Amino acid sequence: MFTILNKDFKKSNYTVFFFLLYNVVNMDIREQIINLKKEKNAVILAHCYQNAEIDDVADFVGDSLYLSQQAAKSDADIIVFAGVTFMAQTAKIISPDKKVLIPTLDCGCDMADMINLAQLREFKSKYPNIPVVCYINSTAEVKSECDICCTSSNAVKIVESLNSDKVLFLPDQYLGKWVEAQLSGVKVITYDGCCPIHNKVSANDVKVAKSLHPNAKVLTHPECKSEVTLLSDYVGSTTGIMKYVANNPQEDEFIIVTEKGVVDRLRRDYAGKKFYLIKEDMICPSMKTNRLEDILKALTDEKYEVTLDSEISQKALGCIERMLQVSQ
Repeated sequence: MFTILNKDFKKSNYTVFFFLLYNVVNMDIREQIINLKKEKNAVILAHCYQNAEIDDVADFVGDSLYLSQQAAKSDADIIVFAGVTFMAQTAKIISPDKKVLIPTLDCGCDMADMINLAQLREFKSKYPNIPVVCYINSTAEVKSECDICCTSSNAVKIVESLNSDKVLFLPDQYLGKWVEAQLSGVKVITYDGCCPIHNKVSANDVKVAKSLHPNAKVLTHPECKSEVTLLSDYVGSTTGIMKYVANNPQEDEFIIVTEKGVVDRLRRDYAGKKFYLIKEDMICPSMKTNRLEDILKALTDEKYEVTLDSEISQKALGCIERMLQVSQ
């Protein structure tokens, strides 16, 4: 009995030791990053699907619209974008004279990759003379051939601003159809794309979660299927979901139907409340590639710089600027 207890005691000590060591190392990395930011006049933008540890060094944390706006306002010489490639491209389009860095190269977006320039042109040729809205989850090339961009925060407002009874929407079919459901007299013709992470969730998943947690509010991202959003108490962007929690202090339990990074931040920021992730595998591999070490290396070496063709960048800028003007 004594031997077992002794082993357990040693295991416990080792666990505490490595936990403390991990935090000391991370603290040192954080300090180096903060010092380098000041030295190089850099700003770090982090999407809320990133590993939560990156929040410790980020200047701004949020969803695509918020980060796009901060990129536009920033007077930094260097932007480190902890997100996926299309987000860093957007920052470069808005701020062409700034150096935009991505911490790792394995940070593509499956949804954005579902449509390229040739596929976009084919899609447009089937529906001529109809305004084209592209979700910000798209490449710079795709943005360069669309009329206006949108995010999940402002998609309804953007489509409504076109004053058209028909709109082409790409690449996310589910966000497009959710927008259509919010507006009367507008037909949203969608491209057949989606987010593989949000696409995992079914109506049955929501029903099961609600049966397990009957007092919980269901907060859902509009990239989910219509059968899921129809069962939700609130549908909105990642920032919208977090604001819902903040603005409803009387609610204590929430079923979160989006990527795990949102739940990580909510649990951190609202320790007295309960948050249930709809499915344990709601994890975007591309969003989880960045670590503090990668942020430090990006600032130290200034590699993995985002570069764009000037003509494509100029055309894409018009698409994004029209979105930002409508969103003000």
